[in-house]
Amino acid sequence: MLRRLRKARGFSQETLALEAGVERNYISLLELGRNSASIKIIFKLARVLGVTAADFLGQVEHYINTQAPE
Repeated sequence: MLRRLRKARGFSQETLALEAGVERNYISLLELGRNSASIKIIFKLARVLGVTAADFLGQVEHYINTQAPE
């Protein structure tokens, strides 16, 4: 979901990282599902992406709930 929102805003990983105050490789790890974001980071990313944290988490929840079971 992070990748989808980032690309919809036309941001590179580097741009998103710079605006949110995190490292670019951290964004990559989040998008790959190899890292989990703290609530503080979720708020920072949501602000940069122009959505509320609640909307961002709601989109993530919807995505998870509509995926086929592993």
